[in-house]
Amino acid sequence: MYIYFEIQSTFEMNEKLTDNKIATSIWLGAWITFSLGVFVFALAAADVPGALFFLFGSAIASCIGSAPALVVLNFVLKPIKRKQGSVLSKFTWLVLLLFFITLLYGIAAAFIDQGFPFSPSQWQSFLSTMLICTGILVACNAVAFVLNFHKIAQYFSQLEGEAEPAIDYSMDYKDSIAIPQNQIKTNMETSREFQQNSQQQSSSNKIMIKAIITGVLILAMLIPSLFVSSLVTEREQRQKEVVQEVSSKWALRQTVTAPYLFIPYTVSQTAKDGKVTKVQEHLLLLPENLSVEGSITPEERPRSIYKVLLYKSSTTSKGNFLLQIPKDIDTASLQLSEARICMGITDFKGIEEKIIINLNGNNYDLGAGLPTGEIDTTGLSAQINLSLSDIGKSITFNMPIKIKGSEQLHFVPLAGNSRFNIQSTWNSPSFDGNVLPGERTVTDSGFTAQWTFSKANLPFGTMLKDFKFGKENFAFGVTMVQPADQYAKTMRSVKYAILFIGLTFCLFFIIELMQKRPFHPVQYVLVGLAMTIFYTLLLSISEFILFNIAYLISALATVMLITFYAKGHFKSWKVAMVFTGILGGLYSFIFVLISLEDTALLVGSIGLFVVLAIVMYVSRKINWYNPLLNNAQPEAI
Repeated sequence: MYIYFEIQSTFEMNEKLTDNKIATSIWLGAWITFSLGVFVFALAAADVPGALFFLFGSAIASCIGSAPALVVLNFVLKPIKRKQGSVLSKFTWLVLLLFFITLLYGIAAAFIDQGFPFSPSQWQSFLSTMLICTGILVACNAVAFVLNFHKIAQYFSQLEGEAEPAIDYSMDYKDSIAIPQNQIKTNMETSREFQQNSQQQSSSNKIMIKAIITGVLILAMLIPSLFVSSLVTEREQRQKEVVQEVSSKWALRQTVTAPYLFIPYTVSQTAKDGKVTKVQEHLLLLPENLSVEGSITPEERPRSIYKVLLYKSSTTSKGNFLLQIPKDIDTASLQLSEARICMGITDFKGIEEKIIINLNGNNYDLGAGLPTGEIDTTGLSAQINLSLSDIGKSITFNMPIKIKGSEQLHFVPLAGNSRFNIQSTWNSPSFDGNVLPGERTVTDSGFTAQWTFSKANLPFGTMLKDFKFGKENFAFGVTMVQPADQYAKTMRSVKYAILFIGLTFCLFFIIELMQKRPFHPVQYVLVGLAMTIFYTLLLSISEFILFNIAYLISALATVMLITFYAKGHFKSWKVAMVFTGILGGLYSFIFVLISLEDTALLVGSIGLFVVLAIVMYVSRKINWYNPLLNNAQPEAI
């Protein structure tokens, strides 16, 4: 009977891997990844010929620019390989080296973008550019590292000099008989013990390396989220362009100024040569009392897949002027025949009906144009009939206005005492401007708001020789806010991408250890892409239906996709249901966060603390240093 020997390992003839081959492989992988990423980004922003031209240009530029990194890798790889320690420690040094190189390139890119020297106010922009560039380069190096992982491991394990020849452990049967049985037994036990220790160390190193790769993949998967953020910004900008286009044809935001009187007069001036000339000046009289009652009727106009919010308003201004003249003005110099009644309005296209003001019992039809631009640059005016007998008297007025506009309606309280009362059927108003309403009521059926001003509230009187104040500093009113801004909510959800991807990858990492079914880095990338596509689904679907329903559809689709993928890998519906529950809870938690305003930070902090506590509890039985001491069978979830 033949006796066979159990041997722990044999050395095989391997290809000699040089420093230059490893450095070139890593550099080439990062360069190709970066070039393809630039091509995809350019393809999204331009046509195919433009993207191809950009690809070739960026590929050449990045090849030349990354040449110093290739040189550094060639010089530093050999000292790393010669260092005493395990393969894992050499991997760690290589990862740190790659990160240091990318950090230097990120700093250089920030300096190129901001220029040097730069002011302290540019530090935030400098750091933002540096982090973005460094993150992109780290992701490219991570891809190159993963693609060349086995080759790098073989390089660090390879002995100096030529590869060791294979040792032939085969023996002739006759020679084997001469070996004592106790020696054979001792050799076999020693071999088994060595094999067990080697397996334990190898398994521990593999888990550490896998954890590092998983962490790098989490950072790498944030790059697609940057493209999603750019896509959200692009779609939001497109919506603003549509709103601006429709509003420009309908009417823009309107700011209405209360009526005021323009009264010119002449002043005598003596020149240096003693000649006396007449110079025309003017006096502005503001209403002593003003009452404005108005209503706003909102209208939603569809344009393509967007809805543009417009409005029509109807207001009535009532009040009186107290026709008083300052003491330093001679009443004989007044040119009352050229006095005009004026009002300001932002966009003439919004005037639906001609504006007629009843002043002192007479009707005046207001036309475009203002005698002075001190208060308003655009507005209406009409010449009025005044006489010296009207001085000192109260002149009443009544002016109904029907105008239309988009999104915003503001007023300017140019009066001694004024009150504005505005109501509408729109239930999502935003009261803005310089002053908030003193009284307001907002219900599902609409809102009412009231503003009140007195002479003590305003830094000017009712008689003005010139108006030295910007009317925008006193404007107030209401902005018609769209109740569901899907782009803002989508952008807020994208900001939690690191939480989505990080927790999901950690979940896969822990379960693969407990179930002893390794999850390949490519599979991690596929899961990360599935979670990234969630945002594109959310963005596209929310443009057609309500955001909440779009979020539910996108989340269900993503959770089911990852659930079935987990079932296919782990071969267990029980494990798959764990993913369903945890991912469903995670998406629900993020939905609550993006729905909250003031308490989002508090709820988010508490939620993350609970999630961390759950992860620590589930992973408490894992022996990270010696995974072979974990249960021999896959652990139940």
